[in-house]
Amino acid sequence: MLTKDQLLEPLARHRKDAVVITTMGTVRPWGKYSRSELDFASADSAMGHAADLALGIALAQPRRKVICLNGDGSMLMTLGTLVTIIQSGVKNLVLFIIQNSTYEITGNQPVPGASQVDYVTLARGAGFERAYFFEDAQEYAARLPEALGGDGPVVIVVRVAPGSEGPLARGENEEADYLKTSLAESAHRLRTVLSGQ
Repeated sequence: MLTKDQLLEPLARHRKDAVVITTMGTVRPWGKYSRSELDFASADSAMGHAADLALGIALAQPRRKVICLNGDGSMLMTLGTLVTIIQSGVKNLVLFIIQNSTYEITGNQPVPGASQVDYVTLARGAGFERAYFFEDAQEYAARLPEALGGDGPVVIVVRVAPGSEGPLARGENEEADYLKTSLAESAHRLRTVLSGQ
């Protein structure tokens, strides 16, 4: 089982110019590793829709890699997104499913069926040809470039220890740069960056 640092530090080193969409328990931790204009916190209600947002950006920006750091609870709420991703034909989407088995930011309540859900099998059943599972930090760090490289879509399931992130907010009190502005302003900034590059 990885820590969040073991998950995010190698990803920050290998992300290149990818858009990174975070949600729930990875929003604040990712902000410690990246201050890129290509980061977007999908942290404003609508739990379960970060993967949908990432798919939309990937379709709109087919020449740029889009990485979504989705939680297992969020993924469980919208499993149909796996099928939609395959049906779309998108090639540039990397969907992480961070399996900590809890709804972390609302108090670490257990995710239903967490001990038996196999997200790699679900992804393969939806049509993903590339699906990885990691629970060892060294293997993850060593194979991450392979998992991020080439055509997608790709699912990367990583078993991560539950954390203690509390409810998310936006405003100057947040340390992560991408949480200091409103959702609307954050979306406008990302759109401006993507349209100008």
